[in-house]
Amino acid sequence: MSSLTRAEAEARAALLTVDRYDIDVDLTGLLDGDTVRTTSRITFSAAEPGAATFVDVVARVESATLNGVAVDPATAVDGRLPLTGLAADNVLVVTASQSRTAQGEGILRTVDTDGLVYIWTTFEPDEARNLWACFDQPDLKAVHRFTALAPEAWTVTNNSAPESVEPEGDAARRWTFAPTPPLSTYVTVVNAGPFHEVRRRIGGHDLGLYCRRTLAPILDRDADELFDLTAAGLAWFGERFAFPFAQERYDQVFVPNMGGAMENWGSVTHTDAFLVRSEPSYRERSDRANVVLHEMAHMWFGDLVTMRWWDVLWLNEAFASWAAGWAMAGATGFTDAWATDLLDSKLVGYRQDMSPATHPIRGDVPDVQQAMANFDAITYDKGEAVLHQLSAYVGEEAFVEGLRAYFRAHAWGNTVLGDLMSAFAAASGRDLARWTTDWLDRAGTDTLVLEGGTVTATAPDGGEPRPHRLRIAGYTRSGDALVPAGTSEVEITGRSTAVDLPPGDLHQVNAGDLAYAAVRGPADAELRRRAGALPDPVDRTLAITTAWDGLVKHELPADEVLDAVIGLVRTEPSPAVVEALLDRALQIAELWTPLPAIPGALARLADAAAGLAGVAEHRLPALRTLAATATEDAHLALLDAAATGDVDLAWRVLARRAELGGFDAAAVSALEARDPDPEARFSALAVTASRDDAEAKETAWNALMVDRVVPAGATRRTVIARFWRPLQVDVLAPYPDRYLQVLDGFGTAGLLGQLGLVRGMFPYAAVDPAFLERATAAGTAPGVTPTVRTALLLGADVGARMLAARTA
Repeated sequence: MSSLTRAEAEARAALLTVDRYDIDVDLTGLLDGDTVRTTSRITFSAAEPGAATFVDVVARVESATLNGVAVDPATAVDGRLPLTGLAADNVLVVTASQSRTAQGEGILRTVDTDGLVYIWTTFEPDEARNLWACFDQPDLKAVHRFTALAPEAWTVTNNSAPESVEPEGDAARRWTFAPTPPLSTYVTVVNAGPFHEVRRRIGGHDLGLYCRRTLAPILDRDADELFDLTAAGLAWFGERFAFPFAQERYDQVFVPNMGGAMENWGSVTHTDAFLVRSEPSYRERSDRANVVLHEMAHMWFGDLVTMRWWDVLWLNEAFASWAAGWAMAGATGFTDAWATDLLDSKLVGYRQDMSPATHPIRGDVPDVQQAMANFDAITYDKGEAVLHQLSAYVGEEAFVEGLRAYFRAHAWGNTVLGDLMSAFAAASGRDLARWTTDWLDRAGTDTLVLEGGTVTATAPDGGEPRPHRLRIAGYTRSGDALVPAGTSEVEITGRSTAVDLPPGDLHQVNAGDLAYAAVRGPADAELRRRAGALPDPVDRTLAITTAWDGLVKHELPADEVLDAVIGLVRTEPSPAVVEALLDRALQIAELWTPLPAIPGALARLADAAAGLAGVAEHRLPALRTLAATATEDAHLALLDAAATGDVDLAWRVLARRAELGGFDAAAVSALEARDPDPEARFSALAVTASRDDAEAKETAWNALMVDRVVPAGATRRTVIARFWRPLQVDVLAPYPDRYLQVLDGFGTAGLLGQLGLVRGMFPYAAVDPAFLERATAAGTAPGVTPTVRTALLLGADVGARMLAARTA
C-alpha cells in the first residue's frame, strides 16, 4: 500500500475541510469468521470545486458514491480511491470489507482459551484506512459518529458513550454512539467482545474498565487501584493544564495480544499483560501507572491538540512521557518515578543517541513509513528528558503556564513546533530560538565534565555545546554518611563555564537529574561506591547510571559496575529503585560480562538477591532475580519453597532449572494444568525455550518468528529472554543469521507488532564481529524499511559495545 507523503498530505489539507464522519461497522461476521464490513459517510468541502483528490482505503471497496454518483471500486489502487470532479460541498459514501483481521493491521481478532472472541482496533499512524475509507492524516480532524452492529452477547466500546443499544435482526444489537469532538482518524476506536466490565463514578467522571472474561478476577483485584489512579490523573492534568478533560466518560480496555497501549480519545486500549496474573511487583504496578498516565496525557497533547504532521511526533510522545512522570511524582504514591525513569527510559534514550540510529528529535519525515521508525527512544525517552530539561531551563511555573496558553489557543486544532515554543517563550520571557535549534535539530548527547571550578562541555558533532541548566550538589564526609552541604544552580553556556561550587568534600554533577547529558566529575568513583549514602533516590540512581555510561563507553569494566549496583541494592529503601537495579544487574551479568566470568557474576547477584528475599518490600523482585541466577542447591531450595503459592515464580524456577539442564516435562505439564492464566501455554513455551537443546530452540523460534503465535507484550518478552540464553553459544549459533533472513516479513504485523518483534529479537547474547558487520550492512541496504533500519543499526551498535565489554 502507498505510504502517504508529507507533500501529498499538505496538498490534501490545503484542498479539503472534513466536517464529519458517520461510520457504521458490522462486526457480526467476526463471531465465527474473519470479515468486518464498514460504511463510511464522509461530509467534506473542497476549496477548489472541480479538483481531484483521493480517499485512503486499504479494505476491499464494495461500493462507493460521491455526491450520489457511483465511483468504480476497481479504481482503488494501492490503498487509494481516486475522487474527481469535487463540488464545493461533498458527501462520499464507501462500503468496504476487510478479512485480514488476524495480523494486527489496524484490527485484531483473537479467540480466548474459553472460545470467546474479542476484537480490538488501533490506528496509529495510518491504519484506520484498513477498516474504512477516510482521509488518514493527522491534520484533517473531524467529528466522528459511530454505529456498530455486533453479536448480542458483545459489548462495544468507542470514543464516546453509547446513546442507545437496540436489538436488530437475528441475535445482534446495534450500538449508536454520541458524536465525538473533532479528532484525527488515528485516535478513533472500536473494540468489541463479551467483556467483563467494571464502572465507577469519581470526580464527575464515569470511569470504565474492561477485559476478557478469563481475566475478570484479576481486573476485579486491581480495579480500586486503577480507578484511584485514573481519577487522580484526570484531576491532576485538568487542574495543572487549566483545561478539564472534555467529556464525562473515560474508558480503559485491556485487550489480548497487544504490544503496548493506544491513546484513543476517551477510550484507551491497553495490553492486558498489565493485568499481572500473579501478585504484581511494585515495579509492575508502577510501570502500569506510568502507561495509564502517559496515555491519559495524550488526551490533551495529541488528541485535543494534534501535530500537523509526523515530523513533530515528539510533540505527542515526549510530552506524554514527561507528563506521566510528572503526575506520578506529584499525584500518586509512586513518588520515586523520576529515579526509576532515569534507570529505565533515560538510559534507553542515551543508548540510541550514541548509536548510528540516532536522529534529531525533530527529524525529516517524508512519508508515514518513516514516521513508524520514529516511534523510538529518541522520540519518547530523549524527548521526555529534553522536556524535563526545558522545564528546568525556563522554570516549572513558566513551563506549565506555557502549556495552559498552548491548550487554550489550539484546542481541537493542529500545531507545529513553533506554536509550542512560542508559548513557552512568552510565559518565560526567554528567547528560545537557539535552544530549539540546539536541542531539537541536533542529534547526540553532550558531555559535561567538572574539573575544579569549571564545567567543560563537549558536543558530539564538534559544534558549540547546547545550553544546559543543572544542579551541582556538595556533600561532606561524616563516617559512613554523606551529609548534604549545599547546592548550586548552574547554567552551562559554551565550551567552558566557571561555576561557584557549593561547600563540601565531594560534588555530584547534575544532582536531581535535570540535564540530559553524560556527566563526569572527580568524585564519581566514590559516589558509585557510596551511592547508598546519598539522601535522594534520584541522586543514588544517578551515581549508578553515570557508572553505566562508563561501562557502555568502555571506561569501566563490567565487574566494577556490577559491584556498584549490588552495593546500592543491599541498602536501597525504595522498592521501585531496587527492582530496576536488579534488572540492570542481571543485564550486566548476562550481556556485558566476559563469558568465562558470567557464572561468577550470576552467583554474586544470586547471593545479593537471596539476602534481599528476607526484606518484605523487596521479597518479590529478589526472588525473581534469584530465579534467573540461582545455581546452588540452597538457592534453589529457597525458590522451591517460595514458589509453592506463586505460580509465576514457579514458572521462572522451572525455566531456570531447564536452562541448567534439569528440564522436567511432567512438572511443566502439571503447572500448566493448575495455572489459571489463559496464556499458561506460553509460560510452558518459555521453559522449553530455556533449554540448551536444538529441538527446543527450534520450537520456540517457530512460535516466535514463523507462526508468530506468542502474544505481544510481557509474554513475548519473556519467551524471547528465555530463548537467548548467554551461555548457550553453540545451540544459538544459527539464529542470528536467521533473524536477518526473516526481517522482510515484519511488514505485516502492524506498528506494535513490528516494534516488538524486530527490536526485541535482536540476538545480543549471540553476536560476533562477523554478524555485526552483516547486520550493519542489512540496515544500510537500499530499500530497507525505516523501522528495520533503526532496529539493525541500534542493535549492531549496542551489540558491538557488549562484545567489547565481554572481550575486555
